Amino acid sequence: MSGTDEHAERFTVLRPLLFTIVYEILGSATESDDVLQDSYLRWATVDLATVRDTRSYLARLVTRQALNAVRASTRRREEYVGSWLPEPLLLADDDASADVVLAESVSMAMLVLLEALTPDERAVFVLREVFGFDYDEVASAVGRSVVTVRQMAHRARGHVQARRRRFGPVDAETTTRVTEQFMAATATGDMEGLLALLAPDATWTADGGGKVTATRRPVVGARNVAALVMELFRAGRVPGSRVEPVTCNHAPALAAYDGDRLAGVCLLEIGDGKITHFYVVRNPDKLLALTAPRRISR
Repeated sequence: MSGTDEHAERFTVLRPLLFTIVYEILGSATESDDVLQDSYLRWATVDLATVRDTRSYLARLVTRQALNAVRASTRRREEYVGSWLPEPLLLADDDASADVVLAESVSMAMLVLLEALTPDERAVFVLREVFGFDYDEVASAVGRSVVTVRQMAHRARGHVQARRRRFGPVDAETTTRVTEQFMAATATGDMEGLLALLAPDATWTADGGGKVTATRRPVVGARNVAALVMELFRAGRVPGSRVEPVTCNHAPALAAYDGDRLAGVCLLEIGDGKITHFYVVRNPDKLLALTAPRRISR
């Protein structure tokens, strides 16, 4: 096997894991693809005889490139119009279903929560808590000392635990039932039926990026959210429009189409049998990657 073939084979085998690492650091599938492409070009020049652990080496390489990408996009993020949400990730229906840690780590709720961390803290949390890398491997990836990385991991873990919702994993049966009831309530204009599905503090967060119409600030409270949902679904009933159930970020989601054009994706966060959060992504730039299911791995 030539060096080039072996480089490609090793990278391809680990690509789902590498993509997942970068996506959890960046919150963007499109940018993650760019990072992996750049990382592969660097990897292709590496003398494989010097690589003792391919998984660790490539994780370090893509993490460094991901952190470079974060720094490059900081200004863009600061100037963003309205709420910023991670780019939705279309998954195969069975992907990550048996891995609770992996499923939670790519959830929209977790990705939004991780936005409050510094880029280095986020990378440390992802590498250590999700993927189980040793502290020395994490330290090498982020360019910090082991002592500093331990402190960062402790800080990040505390932040996540303090803000993580106290609901256990939602079983597939409950998810399917709630999603179907939600679609039925909106289709028939059943306001009371909709309210019965919402948690009292249900929240609607929409990301239009200033490019399409979307609420600029989160809408909070079951009645406020229900009124907005009914208004939007009523307005959306135009010829050629349709809503289809999909799986994004290991959560039930609704994809809205105007003809053949994907107009938006709404992810439902369900806890204790109720819908607690709607994450609505309408920025067309963030819908480009939703053409085919992705594979993630830990």
